[in-house]
Amino acid sequence: MQWTLVIPLKPLARAKSRLSDTAADGVRPGLALAFAQDTVAAALACAAVASVAVVTDDERAGRELAALGARIVPDTPADGLNAALAHGAAAVRAYRPCAPVAALNADLPALRPLELARVLAAAAEFPRAFLADAAEIGTTLLAAGPEQELHPAFGPDSRSRHRTSGAKELTLAGVDSVRQDVDTGNDLRAALALGVGPYTTAAAAGLLSAP
Repeated sequence: MQWTLVIPLKPLARAKSRLSDTAADGVRPGLALAFAQDTVAAALACAAVASVAVVTDDERAGRELAALGARIVPDTPADGLNAALAHGAAAVRAYRPCAPVAALNADLPALRPLELARVLAAAAEFPRAFLADAAEIGTTLLAAGPEQELHPAFGPDSRSRHRTSGAKELTLAGVDSVRQDVDTGNDLRAALALGVGPYTTAAAAGLLSAP
């Protein structure tokens, strides 16, 4: 099964505010972009992924991610994360009507294509499925099979909300790179320990002292 991934990315100037204790205001936009670049590059290198659509209104991010091969979908709803994901899924289905679609966080800088392929293969067994984040509170991936609606419910406690919505929680071992999103300095340290992609490596160089 070949998936289309929908990746939401807010304007870089407003991204990653929870990293304020680790990265200064002038540094965070570059970090957010680097996270997204490594995420998109790894996703496009995954054999189970046919294409990646990034929902964003940020011109710089749009240029950089399009250069990697992503399709850029303007965030015309401009009404938050879930509206952006629903809009992106609808845009994908407009040109691939029966495509399986998965929402994926933009802040997975350690993402491994083979681990992503394992998660998508497991998700293909269910109409809708999701993967909890490393903190086991949020969600990093929500998948909807052919002709299934995505029904995203990201935000606080999205793990519980996606489970309540009827999506199957995937409990796979060995897919840490798909679970490790980055919101805080500790998250960034955990991602660096897993091994991040080249964009984050460059953007985070010298940023963190040893834990």
